[in-house]
Amino acid sequence: MEELETLARRTEAVVREASSLMARDFEIDEKGGCENIVTSSDIAVQHFLCQNLAKVCPEAGFLCEEEDMNQTGCEWAWIIDPIDGTANYARSIPESAISVALRHGQDVVVGVVYCPALDEMYVGIKGMGSTLNGKPLKVSSKSFREGIMCTAMSTYRKEFARMCNDIIMEVYMQSNDFRRFGSSAVELCFAAAGRCDLYFEMRLMPWDYAAASLILTEAGGLICNLSGEHPSLEHSDLVIAANCEESLKALSAIVRKHVPTMPY
Repeated sequence: MEELETLARRTEAVVREASSLMARDFEIDEKGGCENIVTSSDIAVQHFLCQNLAKVCPEAGFLCEEEDMNQTGCEWAWIIDPIDGTANYARSIPESAISVALRHGQDVVVGVVYCPALDEMYVGIKGMGSTLNGKPLKVSSKSFREGIMCTAMSTYRKEFARMCNDIIMEVYMQSNDFRRFGSSAVELCFAAAGRCDLYFEMRLMPWDYAAASLILTEAGGLICNLSGEHPSLEHSDLVIAANCEESLKALSAIVRKHVPTMPY
């Protein structure tokens, strides 16, 4: 445990330093469409993270969003999204974050998510809890009926939008409300902090949720895919999360009603 705590503190320091690269002027390119963009800041942050995290855990491979960096088969691996919520970042909307997870075997053991615009540093350590700016996190105690769900409309695969819409509408009619912040890492951390209580996205990549999934579960939350297992740490997956088991079951039942089998 002491070793994990040291890894987490060193990771946190690297992430905080990397965030300074987000303050510079940047260029924007499309990755197959106007909905999916990359900025020069994404590339700069990822290069910095890979270079410096290699010193923190030299035996770890890398699974990163940009530049097709996928080193599989390693016992240890860094799972990195240099800027989750790039569209927000490009428009100066504050909900964007650097997301870094350290995987050992099939488990995420360290998760760090930093939102520079809000100066919020979320850290999770397996078996040791999670914190926001050093203070312990705990999910809310709200019921499904009282809950607020963070969600999206499958921006990169719009053929799934109708299914997403049907799920959102059914949850909306049975719960308090929903929100769309535009960064899955930030939204899952918001759930860990008790700011929201339910979460659903049709299709995400491991770097979108790996770090935040640990932060959420260490705060007492739950996360799963359509099969009820932890979302994949290797490929895209459907993600469901909640503050408690009862709400997770209720949300999962609604999702499965509209998505009986994985559509991809």
